Amino acid sequence: MSIKCLIIDDEPLAINVIKNFLINFKNFELVGTAQDAVEGFNLLSKKEVDVIFLDINMPKMTGLDFLKSLKNPPMVVITTAYREYAVESFELDVVDYLVKPFALQRFMKTINRIEQRLEEKKINKTESAPVEGEKAHVFFKVDKKMVKVYLDDILYIESLKDYIRIKTYDQNLINHNNLVSVADLLPPDDFIRIHRSYIIAIKKVKVIDGNQVEVGDKLLPIGRNYQKEVKDLLLGQ
Repeated sequence: MSIKCLIIDDEPLAINVIKNFLINFKNFELVGTAQDAVEGFNLLSKKEVDVIFLDINMPKMTGLDFLKSLKNPPMVVITTAYREYAVESFELDVVDYLVKPFALQRFMKTINRIEQRLEEKKINKTESAPVEGEKAHVFFKVDKKMVKVYLDDILYIESLKDYIRIKTYDQNLINHNNLVSVADLLPPDDFIRIHRSYIIAIKKVKVIDGNQVEVGDKLLPIGRNYQKEVKDLLLGQ
């Protein structure tokens, strides 16, 4: 089954670069191109799309504002000449952030990330209803293998730029992912984001010390934007 792609960019040259790169990957199919967000929105409503290659600075609406306007966006890869929007982009769960001009070798990493994201979604969707008596779990790709992680074993998950660390009682697992994407896999009654860099298991909190929480044997910071929600939840239990 082909992975259907849409390119939204106001520069025809940039569109052609991505088009020519995509030709090299037989599982990827270009279903349309657009030169602004409105045109892209109209195409998205008519066509099945798995991934959008999205520029940021465009007429009518920026790429990030366009992404925020979508209720259930497909996977998104940002393609831009500006580095300063990377943090905001990854907080919106983009798969990758390509800074123009980028070479085919770098684009291949993006293709791998898209395929990995699809593989993880497929496996976790298949395994979402565990057999009777089995504990709830999620699969993460670690060193080219899909590793089953029981939710009850997770202490916290830490952001490491393009990767995350899943910390359990006896493991440190590194997975190429981001916290926004991982949060969608975790039950909100059991896990909460406390910082730009941390998600914690609510029941594993031992101590609340000012603007820090102790989980396992580590003190983790509570981000300023998360303090009220986190403390209300933890102290209200």
